[in-house]
Amino acid sequence: MDRALRDIWLLNFSTFFFFLGISVVNPIISPFAITLNATPFLVGLVAGVASVVSLFSKPIGGLIGDRGYRFQAMMAGNALGMLAGLLYITSALLGNLWIFAFARAIHGFSMGIFFPSSLSTAVDLAPEGRVGETLGWRGMMFSLGNIIGPALGGYLSDILGFVGAFSFTVTFSLVGLALVVPVWLDGRKAVARREERHEDVSYSELLRSYFVAASLALFFFSFSYAGIITYLPALYKVLGMPQSLFGFYMMVIGISSFVMRLVGGRSADRMGPIPVIRAGMLLVILGYIVLILYSLPPYSYASALLIGAGFGLSVPAMQLMALGNLPARIRTMGSSVYTMFFDLGMLGGQVTLGYVAGIRGYAGVFPLLPFIAGASLIIVHAPHILGGRKG
Repeated sequence: MDRALRDIWLLNFSTFFFFLGISVVNPIISPFAITLNATPFLVGLVAGVASVVSLFSKPIGGLIGDRGYRFQAMMAGNALGMLAGLLYITSALLGNLWIFAFARAIHGFSMGIFFPSSLSTAVDLAPEGRVGETLGWRGMMFSLGNIIGPALGGYLSDILGFVGAFSFTVTFSLVGLALVVPVWLDGRKAVARREERHEDVSYSELLRSYFVAASLALFFFSFSYAGIITYLPALYKVLGMPQSLFGFYMMVIGISSFVMRLVGGRSADRMGPIPVIRAGMLLVILGYIVLILYSLPPYSYASALLIGAGFGLSVPAMQLMALGNLPARIRTMGSSVYTMFFDLGMLGGQVTLGYVAGIRGYAGVFPLLPFIAGASLIIVHAPHILGGRKG
């Protein structure tokens, strides 16, 4: 196997295990907080801690990566994920909500350090003309984590309790760390190979219209998605349903997204990202409408199928739209800023929709989601509507 290809796939699998360590916790954040007597607003606040810290740590991750330490940043992210897992276990053993909130903060910091370098190396290592496809493969690793992690987390918490589920965060993060080490030790400068890295480029390049539009669209996209991953499991919990039901819901999203990621990336390479994002967002909006009509299993799984498919199409195309034309020298910071909008959207969704849930109940959150996603669909077309240019 070509060494560059080997490096790409080692980093892809590291990305898989890093996100697996996160996603195994996602379906039990709200139920665990509820067992510690958290109110609906506090459930959203605790869930949002990771997004807050990730948001503010992303520029640190970007600066580290743009100074040539991308592999080290990915290793540090996994190491912090292991620490977060140990703190999750401690919070479960002591029944302490504030230790759990601190663990969420550590996990958020790990995402801020890991994510920018993971995303920018995928763009830098991509073969010419196949950036969208390479992002699609990387995105499939993310989706595969979302297929296995939530279902595993739900079942493990039902069978082994919260401590058993949290312990897998430690294990998966350790594996993710080990996979980056051989690439780092290889000593190759593959991620810095492009001539653009030696150009005098400033961060003002991040004001390109396509980058700004993709980032704002991602904000509203994640704002709406926060309503699903935070308040659907809470709804199931208060109705006395087992946590594995939401784990299966997230598994359906993950499978559907996994199948469509490569399609979305390759299609964006051929026809440009905006038509692919448009198709994906329409599927997401349709999925939210189905969820409003059918919030409970088994019919709710139809919404998961649509949301996952839309997610799979949209995400690699959005990444290509935001990052594909940025100079390599600032691409890690670009990845940081772009993904900060995801965190900001998650935070806004978890906290703002938590206020809505406190007034209207958990199910009262869902009717707002199609309108929020609709804002994302409109914004992504702004460069065309306003006559913005690509580069």
